[in-house]
Amino acid sequence: MSIKLKKIYNLETKMTDLEEAVKTRRTIIEQNINKQVFKDLPFKGYDYSKVLGQCCENVVGYIQIPLGLAGPIMIDGSNYMLPLATTEGTLVASTSRGANAITSSGGCVTEIINNGMTRSPVITTDSVKEAVAIKDYCVDNFLEIKSIFESTSNYLKLLEIKSTIVGKHIYLRFKATTGDAMGMNMVGKGTQQSVQFILNAFPNARLVSLSGNTCVDKKASALNWIEGRGKTVVCESIIKKDIIEKVLKTTVEQMVELNYLKNMVGSSIAGTIGGNNAHAANIVTAMFIACGQDVAQNIESSHCMTLMELSQNKQDLYVSVTMPSLEVGTIGGGTHLSSQSAMLDLLGVKGANTKEPGKNAELLARIISAGVLAGELSLIAALSTNELIEAHMKYNRKT
Repeated sequence: MSIKLKKIYNLETKMTDLEEAVKTRRTIIEQNINKQVFKDLPFKGYDYSKVLGQCCENVVGYIQIPLGLAGPIMIDGSNYMLPLATTEGTLVASTSRGANAITSSGGCVTEIINNGMTRSPVITTDSVKEAVAIKDYCVDNFLEIKSIFESTSNYLKLLEIKSTIVGKHIYLRFKATTGDAMGMNMVGKGTQQSVQFILNAFPNARLVSLSGNTCVDKKASALNWIEGRGKTVVCESIIKKDIIEKVLKTTVEQMVELNYLKNMVGSSIAGTIGGNNAHAANIVTAMFIACGQDVAQNIESSHCMTLMELSQNKQDLYVSVTMPSLEVGTIGGGTHLSSQSAMLDLLGVKGANTKEPGKNAELLARIISAGVLAGELSLIAALSTNELIEAHMKYNRKT
């Protein structure tokens, strides 16, 4: 590798025109490999000032992903359009069909039943006795630790510290609300300050890592499935029998049976964690991309249990999705980028809620859960009548 190629990462610090820096980097790379690889990759007309030092390094352009709108869907009495950035044909159309069924039946209702971002450092000690002493110390001095933790941000509120001991090692799972931010960095900063305070009382103990993987970030886990991370959301609706038949082209009985055999029994046979659903990750990922979220967190954010049962009148369909670890924010990350910011604005959740901090992020979580509900309804309906392949042949293949 040439010296010139090694230094292309810092072109933005040497050139005032950021777009020109991207163009220069592309040219150097192509000259080095003697091949034109960027001719179909766009780079002009992008606001790189919003990327520099925030979203990406060594930039050579931007990727174009089609953006569709599904809906409208009535959520808690208000109508929304759902932005889905995807390359999967049928996804927007299918979600729109589910949204139509929900709205035609009177809409869906959402509840945030748990809220708290986590960070879990791992500390090693000389013995299990000292690890237990740290656990007890966190309980006895919680208010002082809470004060130190919250001093790092105006929006941090420490809710709890849970301890897990393995041998002489202790994992401390800090959980806090973070306003309208998704909050990983915010909680990380508060955790670091708190651990320093704790270790002052235990000079023989040592912080091995600020993350000990019991947070649990960007991994499927029983811990998030049970205790939650980010927003725990439930979205429910009762879909009228005639809407099931006219819009979804199936029956209540077929949907109930398939949901049981597929999402409950089938997922149990497969041994999934958080996978009692048809395709929650489809909608979560598409909306994460559209709204500037951390897309890798679709792993735990897509944990979802879909229930379908006969309603109390024994005729209509009761359907719900329970999502224990939906990790979203309306500030930070990629939310400030122009396209993503526009989609947050479309949903009415752009930026921080100055009157009620945290309400914008909560509303975004509610909207995403409703999108998942719509997607689950439509896919289960299509599968129950074996129409899935026909739909994909129509919308997911170029003719």
